[in-house]
Amino acid sequence: MEGRLTMSYRELEDGFLVTLALIVSSQLLVILISLISNQFRRQRKLSITNQPPVESVIDGNQITIYTYGMDFYHALLRDITQAKDIICIESFIWKDDAVGQQIKELLAKKAREGVTVYVVFDAFANLVVPRPFKQFSPDIHLYRYRAWQRFLDLFDPRRLARDHRKLAIIDRTISYVGGFNIGELYGRKWRDTHVRIEGSSSHNLFAAFADFWNAQAHKLPKLKTERASLSPYIRPYVNNPQRILFPIRSMYIEAIDLAKEHIFLTTPYFVPDRVVLSALIDAADRGVQVSLLVPERSNHLLADWLARTYFTDCLKRGIRIYLYQGAMIHAKTATVDGKWTTIGTANLDRLSLFGNHEINVEFFSEEVATHMEGMFEYDLKACRELSLDEWNRRPMTQKLGELVLSPLWPFL
Repeated sequence: MEGRLTMSYRELEDGFLVTLALIVSSQLLVILISLISNQFRRQRKLSITNQPPVESVIDGNQITIYTYGMDFYHALLRDITQAKDIICIESFIWKDDAVGQQIKELLAKKAREGVTVYVVFDAFANLVVPRPFKQFSPDIHLYRYRAWQRFLDLFDPRRLARDHRKLAIIDRTISYVGGFNIGELYGRKWRDTHVRIEGSSSHNLFAAFADFWNAQAHKLPKLKTERASLSPYIRPYVNNPQRILFPIRSMYIEAIDLAKEHIFLTTPYFVPDRVVLSALIDAADRGVQVSLLVPERSNHLLADWLARTYFTDCLKRGIRIYLYQGAMIHAKTATVDGKWTTIGTANLDRLSLFGNHEINVEFFSEEVATHMEGMFEYDLKACRELSLDEWNRRPMTQKLGELVLSPLWPFL
């Protein structure tokens, strides 16, 4: 009897392992087929049209919003050129192309002139960038961020975070934050959003850079933090995985829960956790117009597949989904009721909301919200709306692929 029970447990264990192997192999097969099919997808016909920068004034701060990368880079280069004291640049990706080289060379020039220059980029995200390009002038304080420093860090979830922030501060009075990485691809062929802040609120963004630098770059000169008084109109939110603090997610949930009229969301990767998804569905249920704008085809095929696992629930509950055509839209923005806006680096996915170092800024300004809603409406010209009827008629193979891949959402 005891032997038969032992055998049954062994058989149960074997059956579990076989089932697990089948699930994993199915996921890998779907991913492989998707990657192969992606190679045969038609080349996008780019449809980026330049929206000019828009300006506002909030609480004494000059606000400029950029949706075309070359406009943003031009403004950044101008401000770096005019810097007198300190420059801080943080970028998730820094390409070794004409744009990347121009910014790198200008930073070296300013460092030789006596301006203190701090540079941070994510080492893992830039693995494919040639090593010589990642060698900066010795006059520049350079930190190549690595998520883990030692083997044991691999077993600490707090140490697996990437530095996904895109931040620049010039002389503590001018700051930039948003979705643009550094590179010509992003400047000319992607649709993204960045904001420039000139005024006292930039001190708080400088403090966010200094806090990160001082906590991570242990062997390099420390930065003295200098914060402005907290503004009720402009407020940065900073995810800090080491301290297990993820206020950007809470910011989104609170804004969604308070919405009464409409919510406009733009994100390149839509893989929300259940609480965020429930907040959006609850808003739609109480009559709020919820509009979600995502790329029809992003630069991450697996993220596209996972995003589609949420479309059925969204469409059934009245959330309108718009698919951006012809180019990659990488903006991470939202507006609520024409009063509240956020622009930043965090996507609506698990990695951004619960994993990576991120920074978003929220604005309480009807003028900024009006500008952002105008940009959203403009982007809709390059979109097609996905209907529930069309979605229900998608191929069975796609539905099976979504089912197989849906357990992978915690990893994106």
